[in-house]
Amino acid sequence: MNTVKSVLVVTALLVSLASFRGVYKPAQTASSVVKTDTTKLDPESGMVNDPNLMMVKAQCTACHSSKLILQHRFTRAGWQERIRWMQKYHKLWDLGESEKVVLDYLEKNYGPQTAVNLNTFRRAPLKEVKWYKLP
Repeated sequence: MNTVKSVLVVTALLVSLASFRGVYKPAQTASSVVKTDTTKLDPESGMVNDPNLMMVKAQCTACHSSKLILQHRFTRAGWQERIRWMQKYHKLWDLGESEKVVLDYLEKNYGPQTAVNLNTFRRAPLKEVKWYKLP
């Protein structure tokens, strides 16, 4: 009797699994295509690998995580303003001649229009926002 029950259970399981065959077929649309990125990222910091990366890591990640850099998109003037703010309020040292190298790197790789991977970074700022009054 146990053998008959076992055969019935296995048969029911196989029939139920077979009924799902072919039900799920992911749509092949242009939006489901994964875009690959050719930009090389530093595995330690996640920042764009560039000849000036070591200088940026030495100056910036000595005090804070590289994620703080990765989440922002500033112009050169915006990055310079951030540096001045850190110097004023967080005792960041004078970068001297290395400031130009740091700003060149940040402007090139983390400017407003240079998102390497749009899934990693913040979206572009909204334009032409139309506000409405809440009731």
